[in-house]
Amino acid sequence: MKTRRIGDRDVSAIGLGGMPMSVRDVNDDERGIATIHAALEAGVTLIDTADAYSIDEASFGHNEVLIARALREYAGATAGVLVATKGGHTRRGSDWGLDGRPAYLRGACLASMKRLGVDQIELYQHHRPDPEVDYAETMGGLKALLDEGLVARAGISNADPEQIRLAHQILGDGLVAVQNQFSPAFRGSEPEIEVCAELGLAFLAWSPLGGMSKAADLGEQWQAFSTVAAKHGVSPQRVCLAWQLSLSDAVIPIPGASRPESVRDSLAALDLVLDDEDLASLG
Repeated sequence: MKTRRIGDRDVSAIGLGGMPMSVRDVNDDERGIATIHAALEAGVTLIDTADAYSIDEASFGHNEVLIARALREYAGATAGVLVATKGGHTRRGSDWGLDGRPAYLRGACLASMKRLGVDQIELYQHHRPDPEVDYAETMGGLKALLDEGLVARAGISNADPEQIRLAHQILGDGLVAVQNQFSPAFRGSEPEIEVCAELGLAFLAWSPLGGMSKAADLGEQWQAFSTVAAKHGVSPQRVCLAWQLSLSDAVIPIPGASRPESVRDSLAALDLVLDDEDLASLG
């Protein structure tokens, strides 16, 4: 299994995003467990989640609980698996809100620790900037979690280059990752990838295949990926992940999944070698 670095940890170069297992109107927990187990069997050592990955407020924390259960029930070794979670999004009914206050972030972190069944979260990420709270204040709250030992490593999500640099200034070596959207349909995070490479941070690409409702149609929307896929006899989704890995050593795609089959296809991208002609056609 090819690896990349998140701070001082080596993790699989493609991770597993847990969101699709928990945000649908009806979620199949048993299939979710099977999907996580398939990822672990294939060598995944990075699983990404968030407290807000749920249908609504009543099921807040669903994905964290599901992942914790899957790890407990897995027959193999899990000591090398890094579970990354996020806090800072709220749910009011099924609506998404924001709360970037340090006090809220600390309470969210403690609740995530309880759901995950851990004494320390290995990678805790601030989910999204709150326009009502100064970003430096929120980052100060994240630093307090590091200083208190509640989290081993810190990350930020949905941040622009200026916010990344500010977070790095405040958190220092404690900041190890940035998680932003990136896919063929959304290439606007290329400046953030460059900043991450410069600062030695991992860039975790969320929705790397275009999102839950669009991933299956990636090849239809972006013909170049279908053309390269046909050349190699693989899926356009596999080509997409291999392309992202080629962009920078900082990039770690975290495709969401809710079926074992999709996990296996995603991970096969680690063995797909794209030549210069392929990469030029994909842009």
